[in-house]
Amino acid sequence: MTDQAPPAYSGPRRVLSGVQPSGALHLGNYLGALVKFARLQHEVETFIFVADMHAITVWQDPKLLAGQVREITAAYLASGLDPKVATIFPQSAVPQHAELAWIFNCVARLGWLDRMTQFKEKSGKHKERSSVGLYTYPVLQAADILLYKATEVPVGDDQRQHLELTRDVAAKFNHDFEVPAYFPLPDALTQGPGARIMSLRDGSAKMSKSDPSDNSRLNMLDDADTIAQKVRKAKTDPEPLPATLEELKGRPEAENLIGIYAALDGRSSDAVLAEFAGQGFGAFKPKLADLAVAKLGPVGDEMRRLMADPAEIDRVLADGAERARAAAAPTLAEVRKIVGFWGA
Repeated sequence: MTDQAPPAYSGPRRVLSGVQPSGALHLGNYLGALVKFARLQHEVETFIFVADMHAITVWQDPKLLAGQVREITAAYLASGLDPKVATIFPQSAVPQHAELAWIFNCVARLGWLDRMTQFKEKSGKHKERSSVGLYTYPVLQAADILLYKATEVPVGDDQRQHLELTRDVAAKFNHDFEVPAYFPLPDALTQGPGARIMSLRDGSAKMSKSDPSDNSRLNMLDDADTIAQKVRKAKTDPEPLPATLEELKGRPEAENLIGIYAALDGRSSDAVLAEFAGQGFGAFKPKLADLAVAKLGPVGDEMRRLMADPAEIDRVLADGAERARAAAAPTLAEVRKIVGFWGA
């Protein structure tokens, strides 16, 4: 007699993702996440939150945090997310996230968390000085996802390990409490072109808001002159652009700039190379600068317009929080009953 595979989850398809309000958003966030959120909202039920509970795993100035939440929300809206279509909300406004995270803390195993490489990278040599929240961050992330029974999660390479932990938590909960297929085992949505935008100063390092050099990134709130200047200063090499991607290998800065052009223009890198093959960066960079200004400039302008009206952003967040709580409440009520809590 062989063990039968557990039944598959049969609930509706849902997507969930979020961004931490812990620094200025940049081109990598825009191309790797925000424009894809905007597309997904028309294909599948979509929940997009501002991860302020995750943000405080490292120190955040309480006087600035609410404003940072509004800035992320403005970026969502300026990038094309429609609050009437997608549910956009602050994580901390839905208390079910924290309660489910505690239950999952009692499901997840220490060994799973000990294997999380991101904690090791963020804590460095000072693990004992890091917050417990930073260590258990992946369990809260599992609660974020499974609270809405999300079946797919857009993730970058640095979050794949956390999604695997989410799948482990879901499978163990379903098994331990004898509720087969109660929680889905969510799949990673591969980001495709534009998912990994690299630094303008170092083609081997990911574009990051934590990089001390502001010239390493194109911020979503940079004005047109700043965008053009940063593109002109971007690190390159002296060789002309080749005709094929194969010939571009080993040239990380050139490969990055071609990838950025392709993602902004909605084309393949092959198509971009076919247009610019044989040309040097003196000819290519001005075209890339013009394209970046044309694509990012209006987004930054719309963000500034939205941020000038915080009351409107707050209305979007309040409405989204109400809808998110309505979606989350039945799941948590069922989980409380499954676990055996009094009064559930």
